[in-house]
Amino acid sequence: MRASEPELPRPEDGDRYLDGLLARVARGDQAAFEAVYDDLAGPVYGLILRVVRDPAQSEEVSQEVLLEIWRSASRFDPAKGTAATWAMTIAHRRAVDRVRSAAAAAAREQRTAEVPVPHDAVADVVEASLDAERVRRALGVEAGLHNVGDRVVRRCLDGLTESQRESITLAYYGGYSYRQVGERLGIALSTIKTRIRDGLIRMRDCLGVS
Repeated sequence: MRASEPELPRPEDGDRYLDGLLARVARGDQAAFEAVYDDLAGPVYGLILRVVRDPAQSEEVSQEVLLEIWRSASRFDPAKGTAATWAMTIAHRRAVDRVRSAAAAAAREQRTAEVPVPHDAVADVVEASLDAERVRRALGVEAGLHNVGDRVVRRCLDGLTESQRESITLAYYGGYSYRQVGERLGIALSTIKTRIRDGLIRMRDCLGVS
């Protein structure tokens, strides 16, 4: 960081004084930035507070604005307006951005709250997917069952007991979890697991899946 330049006397025209300070800030003069900070911190915070309406967030945005002024002082063009106007424009833009960001976050939270996904429903979907995958693996899908014709599969299903066929059909084709199959049929989960296990063994033998 450059050493501080000689102190700039403060004229009656405060705008020209601030313009000169900002020019020095652009050259890396830390003392000039401290003077700019002293002049602008209050007005910047006041403007931001009127827009954001939250003291803590306003303080945070104010610090972001003053840091941006330090980093981008070289972009200030006195031909387009005063340093104070330039700084307050940055402050207003940052404040509006913060309000929009907060509003978007609140809207997302509201949409999430309006369409809650019950934990049980999520668990049921996951459980059903896992159970269906277990059935597919047991039937040997990855070993080539997808190449077996529907007629052969139906013939092998017909060779099962009615209770086995019903349970496997619900789990494999219906997408129900073992627990859901038990609930639909009014049968204990342990019994459903036994029926599906025994039925799958017979299906694998019938299909010739090793």
